[in-house]
Amino acid sequence: MARPIYEIARDIRKNWTKVSPYAQPYLEAMFSLDKITDKYIYDSAQSVVLYFLSNAGSFRGPEAKALKAELKALL
Repeated sequence: MARPIYEIARDIRKNWTKVSPYAQPYLEAMFSLDKITDKYIYDSAQSVVLYFLSNAGSFRGPEAKALKAELKALL
């Protein structure tokens, strides 16, 4: 069973102390999402997660790898 997106976002915030300004808006949006089928204003949760992943290149390390894989598994 997949965790809610907002829980994954919480763990990302906890492990990524200096969030990229390009990824920040998408991380904030993920706090409002439960499932990958949800909507965030006019965007789908899927597009929010994809944009986050494409802007999270500087989020590195074993925790980052695991959390990104968890997001990718939702897609």
